[in-house]
Amino acid sequence: MYQHYIKRPLDIILSGLALIILSPVFAIVAILVRMKLGSPVLFTQERPGKIDPLTGKEVIFRLYKFRSMTNETDENGELLPKELRLTQFGKRLRSTSLDELPELINILKGDMSIVGPRPLLVKYLPLYNEHQRKRHLVRPGLTGYAQANGRNAISWEEKFDMDVRYVENISFRMDAAIIIKTILTVLKREGIGNGTADVMSEFRGSGHGE
Repeated sequence: MYQHYIKRPLDIILSGLALIILSPVFAIVAILVRMKLGSPVLFTQERPGKIDPLTGKEVIFRLYKFRSMTNETDENGELLPKELRLTQFGKRLRSTSLDELPELINILKGDMSIVGPRPLLVKYLPLYNEHQRKRHLVRPGLTGYAQANGRNAISWEEKFDMDVRYVENISFRMDAAIIIKTILTVLKREGIGNGTADVMSEFRGSGHGE
């Protein structure tokens, strides 16, 4: 009932209100990103969304975030490693999750939900085993069960297990608890890896069940 008839309308209402209420914050962050990192202000990247029941494949959409890295390159014109391009300002953006605010637009568009498994990289799709791929049976979220219970301080396998647990037990009560716990986690700056918003290591597959 909740998942099929209430969750999406609630996403539209809450994301729309958040965009209006947080518009001053959007403006301030956009100005700071422009001053600290230059243009473009927004970072966009293709991410996999919910599995289309007709094709059986994940729908690819364009994710919006505030930019948190520079465009510095080496002598060959190649971008420097992410760890070197992530500035102190960018780390603060990530640790406070302010870089995620533009994803409210993705929620309003229907690409994402407020709560759901986080949308990861398209290149990870072939690496998921059958169990892990269940995370794409629902829309990806701005926050999720894994983000409320460890964030970047837990392993990929633990995250995926939590994602699937969410998919199999989704409810209004669970979503409300995740949102509240996420807010508390961000305020306490917990689970962001060594006390900073460090770049997460890449997922290379679990080595079983693939």
